[in-house]
Amino acid sequence: MPKTVFCIASAVCFIAVSIAAQSQTKFGADHPNTGDAVYAGHCATCHDHEGPRIPSRSVLQQRTSAYILQVLNTGIMKQQAAELSPQERSAVALLLGRKTAESIDPLKITNPCTVRTSIAGSQTPSWTSWGGGLENLRFQSARAAGLTPEMVSRLRLKWAFGVPDLTAMRAQPVVDSGHVVFGGGTMLYSVDAATGCTYWSTELPSDLRSGLSIGAPAARRLVFFGDSSANVHAVDAATGAPVWLKHVDNHPSAVITGTPQYFNGRLFVTVSSVEEGTATAPGYVCCTFRGSILALNASSGNILWQTYTIDDPASVSRSNKRGSPSLGPSGAGVWSAPTLDRKRNMLYVGTGDNYSDPATDRSDAVLALSLDSGKIVWSHQFLAGDTFNVACVRAESNNCPDTGGPDFDFGASPILLSRRGGRRVLLLAQKSGAVYAIDPDSNGKLLWKAQLGTGGVLGGIEWGPATDSKRLYVAISDESFLRTGLDPSKGGGLFALSLDTGRQIWSAPPSPCDARKPCSPAQTAAITAIPGVIFSGSLNGHIRAYSALNGVVLWDFDTGRDFQTVNDVQAHGGSISVAGPVVVDGTVYVLSGYDTFGEAPGNVLLAFGAN
Repeated sequence: MPKTVFCIASAVCFIAVSIAAQSQTKFGADHPNTGDAVYAGHCATCHDHEGPRIPSRSVLQQRTSAYILQVLNTGIMKQQAAELSPQERSAVALLLGRKTAESIDPLKITNPCTVRTSIAGSQTPSWTSWGGGLENLRFQSARAAGLTPEMVSRLRLKWAFGVPDLTAMRAQPVVDSGHVVFGGGTMLYSVDAATGCTYWSTELPSDLRSGLSIGAPAARRLVFFGDSSANVHAVDAATGAPVWLKHVDNHPSAVITGTPQYFNGRLFVTVSSVEEGTATAPGYVCCTFRGSILALNASSGNILWQTYTIDDPASVSRSNKRGSPSLGPSGAGVWSAPTLDRKRNMLYVGTGDNYSDPATDRSDAVLALSLDSGKIVWSHQFLAGDTFNVACVRAESNNCPDTGGPDFDFGASPILLSRRGGRRVLLLAQKSGAVYAIDPDSNGKLLWKAQLGTGGVLGGIEWGPATDSKRLYVAISDESFLRTGLDPSKGGGLFALSLDTGRQIWSAPPSPCDARKPCSPAQTAAITAIPGVIFSGSLNGHIRAYSALNGVVLWDFDTGRDFQTVNDVQAHGGSISVAGPVVVDGTVYVLSGYDTFGEAPGNVLLAFGAN
């Protein structure tokens, strides 16, 4: 029987659990189950080689032993690690992971709030979804933002909150009734928006992956999110108590990356996967996952409908041009929060590439579905024949599909915007570096296209633009790699486009890396707009505020440093990716830390206010 090769896929980087709670049997130096032996026999084939979608051994060594052990025990690698004993898993986790400076019980609240406030959904400013609303504009009004362009230059750090044993922060928070709900790894917190004191903390059964959203089915406010085991969760916003959990996809590589969207008693969920990474394992026959969109009863978690982006399960068996067997069609996962159209009772999602041949006509596309039935009403494909998996960046792997990419997913949520005279436009941003405007009332008719970046596996537009209904603002990733790691000279930049034509109005250069290592100037994180100001984070750790008028930098804060936290957890900032800033009632909330592809780790939530 061939050995199983473990590739801790790029998507599974966010797990926090006390290493002291795990089995940590120690072995002698010559024991066959030492960490060195387990790593050499099961891990080295993947992780001793450089690749933009597979963490190298040096990257794994930046993560905690607790993180690696949880990945193997209950995370996305649980199936692949099943043949290892608990002692073997512990040994390799202890070998690879860094040890924390202190042992902290993640359930112990070190800074409890002395006065409890209601989270009954008052009329106070809030941000309770991925895009700040059903249309995913990523815009906060002047009243709700509580900031003006003149105030932004006075932003100062109010408080910092650290998450124990974590190296990446990606799950965008929600702010509601003066509470900030956020998390990382297997921990979820509710803290006071003004002071950062803790109302409650909850340990999750699997690691948090999507952003958070809040809704109130049956007048009870719930926090919704997805995890790395394809579970959707609902917890009580007032107490953190679990209300329901629903497993929505049985594929072993399925995950929920897009933030669930709540509307009128229903929860709309998108499903993606990390099978692209699993395809690098020798002997693995790629691929069988297919993306889907679901509607759940938000009170109970019961599935109302589920629609797959590929109609039928993988059934075409063939050999690729390298002679390796493959199954298909597969892929077309949905990586982002869905966008709702109340006027037409529709839902819009962008899809990713196919993982294996044959290619389908719904990959790299926008799909329009009925809110009531989930039926696909129309679709518009922007790139045909894009089949890709991570084997395509590994010269010695044979699982790459014949076309080999270019891996131009839609990772950003569509933006639905009403224009003058009642005209409407759906705005789409792709990893190719292209932005499209289409007509949602004419079955996706193309209105204009703008090419901004060069695109690539981690290129183009990653997690999302923003609009103030005057212009579209787009941050570019184009994250690049040298043989030694991240390329500090390539990537990044912010652009303002005309909503009517796609014409570029202004551009702003990225903040440079200088001497920082590892470093990339790429701006992969979603951006956020308020009247007159655009907020954008960078992989080099900087969070910047730009003038919406001309792109001039109004404020710049380097998060790549240690922080004194209100909860007494050792914390530092690093790269900023995935989640965008959240601006509510005069405060800007920023997550810092992201080491998925060799960037700078971190474990902190920062709150900035204008003094």
